[in-house]
Amino acid sequence: MKRIILLSLLLLMPLLHTAAQTSQKDAITTVLNNWHKAAAAAQFDTYFGLMTDDAVYIGTDPTENWQLKEFKAFAKPYFDRGKAWNFTPLSRNIYFSPDKKTAWFDELLDTQMKICRGSGILQLQNGHWKIAHYVLSIAIPNDNTDEVVKIKSAFDTTLIQKIKSNK
Repeated sequence: MKRIILLSLLLLMPLLHTAAQTSQKDAITTVLNNWHKAAAAAQFDTYFGLMTDDAVYIGTDPTENWQLKEFKAFAKPYFDRGKAWNFTPLSRNIYFSPDKKTAWFDELLDTQMKICRGSGILQLQNGHWKIAHYVLSIAIPNDNTDEVVKIKSAFDTTLIQKIKSNK
């Protein structure tokens, strides 16, 4: 009887692990979806409440690399107008660290800028997943790269020189 119970437990363990991971993926999906919905509905406190106290947000502009306090200051006028931004997930991949306390993801988003890619890191804090780092990128098809490089060339050249001179 003990062997049957032990064998049953050994056979069930992978299923339990998969179920736990699915549950965590569902929890992260809910956090990310609620975060995007809070921006669309201009719910400032909800949006920023889903981020860690030391969160970093990196926007599409090469100068946008904000600590949470700076990002709140940037975003507040948008939220105060009643609509910040509207990002709707099209697809998402979620991955976990071995200890299951850190997760990272990438997602394709339908936005006012057309398809963008979001990627980031979440941390499990007091039983709740929080966004610790987020990067938003405008997705550019490879066939259009040369056109985009031409458009941004003057800006990039100036910024490159500025960055190099500050080293």
